[in-house]
Amino acid sequence: MNYSEQTVIRAFQIYAKLARDGVASKETVQQYRSDDEIRGLLDAFSREVDCVVVGTSEQLFLVPETKLSPFHVSNDWIKRNYLRSGATNGDIYLLYFSTIILFGSFYDSYQSQEPTRQFLRIDEWVRFIGDRIEQLKMHDEEKLKQLEKEFSYNWSLIIEKWEDMDDIKETAKKQSGNTISRLSFIDTVKRFLVDQELIQEIGNDEITLTEKAKTIIQRYFMEVEYNKGIFEFIYGFEREEAYAGNQ
Repeated sequence: MNYSEQTVIRAFQIYAKLARDGVASKETVQQYRSDDEIRGLLDAFSREVDCVVVGTSEQLFLVPETKLSPFHVSNDWIKRNYLRSGATNGDIYLLYFSTIILFGSFYDSYQSQEPTRQFLRIDEWVRFIGDRIEQLKMHDEEKLKQLEKEFSYNWSLIIEKWEDMDDIKETAKKQSGNTISRLSFIDTVKRFLVDQELIQEIGNDEITLTEKAKTIIQRYFMEVEYNKGIFEFIYGFEREEAYAGNQ
């Protein structure tokens, strides 16, 4: 397809803005949706760096689609910028697990298109993670190893990390040197997600999803092609119990 020089320059200007800031304004949303040529060029530019363009009603975002993307946030980068010194892959696994639980808490089904709650309290988030950990512990060690291969998540290490954290002193003003509380870990996860513009703090220890998060969840987390059934696995117990209860 032949594009005019003006169209190519405009599309590249938007892409450059996305590449630099990760986000572009409402004006670009309108151009992206209304102009097939600009949308086609932007999508092509993004594919070259293993990204996709995701739009809300107010903003466009450049979102890495694979680990090969130069815009992908690496585990080492997360460790350096958010986790305490000496953090391991177990901390990263637990951060990702906590994020999945957070996202799932806003929806009544892993295939929902719209959130069914407006906000979540931090202590509820911690409790929901604990509930899911207990569900994981219902599997024997051999089953967990099988599930680790299936989902590429080290479930045993996630359980171990969570249980090693101190929940006896959650309300203590001062934590001992080598002990991290579950609340303090979740505060770190929260800070990471706020910085990634996926959640927003609304006061009273409450958080809500951003439009960026809702769009990404609908496009990727709710699609089995991308999530590899992880939502269905994590929340499957509830559906099985609900089904059994209706017999």
